[in-house]
Amino acid sequence: MNKHLIGVYPGTFDPITYGHLDIIKRASKMVDRLIIAVAQNAGKGPLFSIGERLDLVRGEIAAMNGTGEYDHIEARSFNNLLMHFCQAANASLIVRGLRAVSDFEYEFQMAGMNARLDSNIETVFLMASERQQFISSRFVKEIGALGGDISTFVPPRIAERVMHRFAKDSAPEVETRA
Repeated sequence: MNKHLIGVYPGTFDPITYGHLDIIKRASKMVDRLIIAVAQNAGKGPLFSIGERLDLVRGEIAAMNGTGEYDHIEARSFNNLLMHFCQAANASLIVRGLRAVSDFEYEFQMAGMNARLDSNIETVFLMASERQQFISSRFVKEIGALGGDISTFVPPRIAERVMHRFAKDSAPEVETRA
């Protein structure tokens, strides 16, 4: 039986970083189809809306795909339980990236809960490559908000959008007189 292996790489991707892209490239070699699942996750107070984050992720996937090597990757948004999303997508694998030991405890607990919800869906952990281990979307946003250079953490299109967002958000309000 030739089984079509579908994997899901979930996250908020606010914004997508070189660390995320590293995991996407590596995970794509393990599956026949990889779905980047962009989580609504309004509780985290995202910088970008779900639609904007989905567009940013899709743009980076398109940029990676110049050779067609990554044409089996797609991005979708979701706002329900990850396991329900995976079941609806017929996925049998969840990919999670780990940067440090501190990530492991949380991810280990989540993998255990997900296994209880559906034991047919496996979770695979990929360690971030050494060049990407320290990159997080949270740090990118903090650095960007303070006017720092984020160009080594995110692709140029993403850096431009992040810095534009902060410039727009910090623009002084002009009082108008009637």
